[in-house]
Amino acid sequence: MAGQNSNLNSSGPSREDMKKADKKAPRSVRSGVQDLWFNGKKLPTKQHGKGSRWRAVYVDLTGQQHTKAFRIKADAEAWLNKQMASVESGIHIPPRDAARTVEQWCDEWKLSYSRHRDSTVDLAAAHIKHIVGEFGPLPLQAIRPTMVKSWLAKLKKNGLADSYVYTLHSRLSQILADAVHDGLLARNPCSRRTSPGQPKQKPYVATEEQVWAIHDAMPEHMRSAILLGAFSGLRTGEAVALRLSDVDFMRGVIHPKIQEQRSKKATGDRPVKTESSDAPIPVPTELTLMLSACVEKFRGETVVANILGEPVNRQQLEYHVRSVRKQVKGLPETFVFHDLRHFYASMLIEQGLDLKTVQERMRHGSLMTTTKYYTHLMPNADERTRRAVGKVLRKRLEPSAYDLHTATSETGSN
Repeated sequence: MAGQNSNLNSSGPSREDMKKADKKAPRSVRSGVQDLWFNGKKLPTKQHGKGSRWRAVYVDLTGQQHTKAFRIKADAEAWLNKQMASVESGIHIPPRDAARTVEQWCDEWKLSYSRHRDSTVDLAAAHIKHIVGEFGPLPLQAIRPTMVKSWLAKLKKNGLADSYVYTLHSRLSQILADAVHDGLLARNPCSRRTSPGQPKQKPYVATEEQVWAIHDAMPEHMRSAILLGAFSGLRTGEAVALRLSDVDFMRGVIHPKIQEQRSKKATGDRPVKTESSDAPIPVPTELTLMLSACVEKFRGETVVANILGEPVNRQQLEYHVRSVRKQVKGLPETFVFHDLRHFYASMLIEQGLDLKTVQERMRHGSLMTTTKYYTHLMPNADERTRRAVGKVLRKRLEPSAYDLHTATSETGSN
């Protein structure tokens, strides 16, 4: 390609002349290699003997001119051919952008991501530490699919959970996809072929006996939190921040509107997680009566309060859950307060509520989330399955009324 533009290579035009020529020239001649030491008449220029002799010049599809100096003409031509090939194929990245490292882009990406909630930004920052630790100094263009696969294998070898490895791959893919969108990267090296695959999520569902065992083992002033988690599906931050004004004890409605901050950058309460989370939850009279008893004994501004009536935080609640779970038979060591939501969702499913209704009660943003986590059966649902199938089979195995009548008639005639 450089050879086709030899009419520009030895002329040594000025930058202004190049810009004028580029505006008029067709696509095929808007590139060339300039000799900076000799002009078209083979006479030395003012730059003779200073710095690199050859300068490759080309104009991309947006009309921007790019240059790079070389000591050897063959190197300039090779670089120019590569750049023009990327322009023609539609995958061109300006040389200045192509030199941007992963760490530099991650810093820029975090600034644009800061519009999200503090806790969401903190989570992304934790993921980025892993990404920068592996790819930070590398140019964005240098990352290859095989490098992504090797990184994921290393993470698994270091003992990270499959779910977290999947999350880190998703985050890297998100960051690089935005780089593609900004024109800094031609293609995203992350794809389904590099993904470790999303592990099947089957959260632990406690039995009714285990839930009541947790409730009874908790300090009395903390038992209202267990009721809120297991029988209304509140999240940890929502349970500890639930105010008395958020509960309509007469009509049987709980409407969480705020949750405790989880970000290290901020303290206090903030709105609930998403728009779909800001929804009322119908609850039975039995639950409001039990909550009322707790509120009367430990009166404060929040439903969950300490013995002085003061609000508790999520750390205190989780501490007590960890303390009592060892006393409950069969409860895994990984059990946390949030797992009570799984009990609530599975209880609704077992009682025959459709997934759309369960989604609304769980206040999920999409039905996909509900389907992903809560279509599994509860531990005691095996017998219900046997009964459902057995009911159909019995119709086949039991003698029909006609067969029974015939057999009785024959017996009587004998």
